[in-house]
Amino acid sequence: LLTFQGFAQYSVLFYGYYNNQRTIGWLKFRMPLSYFLVGVGTIGYSFMIVIRTMARNANEDGGGDDTSFNFSWKMFTSWDYLIGNPETADNKFASITTSFKEAIVEEQESRKEENIHLTRFLRVLANFLALCTLAGSGYLIFFVVRRSQKFALEGLENYGWWERNEVNMVMSLLGMFCPTLFDVISSLENYHPRIALRWQLGRIFALFLGNLYTFIIALMDEINLKVSYLFPFIIFNMHLDKEEDFLQLEEEKIVKYNMTIWEASLYNGTIPENSTAPPIQVDPADVPRGPCWETMVGQEFVRLTVSDTMTTYITILIGDFLRAVFVRFFNYCWCWDLEYGFPSYSEFDISGNVLGLIFNQGMIWMGSFYAPCLPAINVFRLHTSMYLQCWAVMCCNVPQERVFKASRSNNFYMAMLLFILFLSTLPAVYTIVSIPPSFDCGPFSGKTRMFEVISETLEHDFPSWFGKVFGYASNPGLILPFILLMVLSIYYLNATSKSYKEANLELKKKLQSVRSRKLLI
Repeated sequence: LLTFQGFAQYSVLFYGYYNNQRTIGWLKFRMPLSYFLVGVGTIGYSFMIVIRTMARNANEDGGGDDTSFNFSWKMFTSWDYLIGNPETADNKFASITTSFKEAIVEEQESRKEENIHLTRFLRVLANFLALCTLAGSGYLIFFVVRRSQKFALEGLENYGWWERNEVNMVMSLLGMFCPTLFDVISSLENYHPRIALRWQLGRIFALFLGNLYTFIIALMDEINLKVSYLFPFIIFNMHLDKEEDFLQLEEEKIVKYNMTIWEASLYNGTIPENSTAPPIQVDPADVPRGPCWETMVGQEFVRLTVSDTMTTYITILIGDFLRAVFVRFFNYCWCWDLEYGFPSYSEFDISGNVLGLIFNQGMIWMGSFYAPCLPAINVFRLHTSMYLQCWAVMCCNVPQERVFKASRSNNFYMAMLLFILFLSTLPAVYTIVSIPPSFDCGPFSGKTRMFEVISETLEHDFPSWFGKVFGYASNPGLILPFILLMVLSIYYLNATSKSYKEANLELKKKLQSVRSRKLLI
């Protein structure tokens, strides 16, 4: 369950379990076509849901905030006099208190004066330090992945637990400590709390995304080693002393050639030519198998999810629980007040947890094509972490001191989710279009490209005229004008929406001026 080798490698968890039989059972269930359409349809449905949510948030946002007599409105109209439950009343009181704090912070930020030259210097310095951290993190991931490939070539059985899980643990540790470093850097910039939060989340998002894409690029290098077609010759049974020579092996071609030699020796050595004897029964474990790179990619994503889950749990137990126990019981015998000084209770970072969910969802989108059961594993992980974090919030955490209007950031989070969804689809699309599937495992084995399952279905299961219509419809001469029409339509609708929003703001200003004149009269 830590390495997902052995039995788990050949289970329903991974791509290699599913065969390339075109129809299954009396219902003629089409496994390769279903696998392809479910993977593509899930991505399309996710795009639709995220964009629809962003549109709904934009509609609820309205035409801006009315800050006239803000404190008077909050003072005299905030309370709900229909509340009869004491717990509900306490929650409403806390909500009103928070809204007053938000309004006070907004008013203070609008009146704050600052040294513009010093502020610019500090912000440039902070961005330089953040870029150095991101570059160092990316280089460390690339170095560790290269090292792990070297370990794999020499045989992982010769190394310990850390060497086998080094990539996943380094990525999890970077995700744990780098956000704290970014938080220290952001204290130099002196931004508005909401803007500072967005800078902080943007840097953490760049860290997570850079680490993930560095990880993917290294995996693609390993895949290219497995399915490379650069060399026209096949090296068979060659003893190699240097790692550089080993990297030039075309692993799939070698396995295919080994299988040919194995089958020839098996039959030629036991059955004469033109024999009508039944075929020889061979145990499946004795049959040479090729490298199933899709399963390898799925294993890496499942391991990454599991290691990220373990890191989250350990962070809660050590960083939150043990810290709270220390502060609570040693506060009476310490030199200073531990609750209000250092280390104090840990704050519950809502925005950081939301960003963690976004990054986790990106990993699921990226890896579910190679590990179909990865979403089920993630659902179990989210259920357990929800209850554990709920316990940590109630027992170990305190609210954040930094107060701002968080409702304005809803579409900011959704925009990051949409961006990571787009970037998560690129590796899957690249493998579907450009990389040949493994020749002896998975639903697309035997095909040059994965998307050929569509043309195969059209050829065998539909009339010939339907295939011609589909071919004409998929012609680039029709697709490109259609995409151009969609882009122009989006531009027109966006311009219309902006004009309506400006008209609403103008109307609101007119209503406010009329109200002010009536109050003066």
